[in-house]
Amino acid sequence: MPEVLYEDNHLIVVNKRCGDIVQGDKSGDPTLADEVKEYLREKYNKPGNVFLGIPHRLDRPTSGVVLYARTEKALRRLSLSFREQHVEKIYWAVVDKMPPAESGTLVHYLRRDRKKNKSFASDTPTADSQEAKMRYRLVGATNRYYLLEIELLTGRHHQIRAQLAAVGCRIRGDLKYGYPRSNRDGGIHLHARKVSLDHPVGERNRITITADPPSGDPLWAEFLRLEEG
Repeated sequence: MPEVLYEDNHLIVVNKRCGDIVQGDKSGDPTLADEVKEYLREKYNKPGNVFLGIPHRLDRPTSGVVLYARTEKALRRLSLSFREQHVEKIYWAVVDKMPPAESGTLVHYLRRDRKKNKSFASDTPTADSQEAKMRYRLVGATNRYYLLEIELLTGRHHQIRAQLAAVGCRIRGDLKYGYPRSNRDGGIHLHARKVSLDHPVGERNRITITADPPSGDPLWAEFLRLEEG
């Protein structure tokens, strides 16, 4: 079971490990949702099925903040918040090239190829494309890599991976989008660092949840030290 970052009667938030599947897919592999259900079943001595709603997803090779809803009311409201882009989502990405500027906004048009499970970014729209926008800033650099902090302004399939690849900034380990080598653990250096949202139930107070990147990774550890200054 991954680290629990936040928990109350309506929400549970965990720090997803790279390789975890947020919900079931055609692979049939065990899911993070099943792990969280079992954790809740044991902690609260709940017989039978445990409700767990999934308002958003992270790609399998990505790590970081994942929210699950523990009630149907929370699921409805969280799903609406994500759909209407009322949730602030901050990611960290380790890339192999300096972006065009130290900070800025990237705008592309993404076309999703479902057969290849991949998105393709272009500078001009096509009939089947969707606009994709994100802000970024350079957090720090080593002698080989750059750490970018990214705020998603839209939520498209593989958006960060496709947009960064389109400007020549490939995410470490991301073979699908052009990085030459995979990481040993099969993950990529893309991490959902922070989520800020209005709590879906009650007084709707704003909450912010932050997840540290995977421990035991020297590169992440180095960038954490840089960020903490």
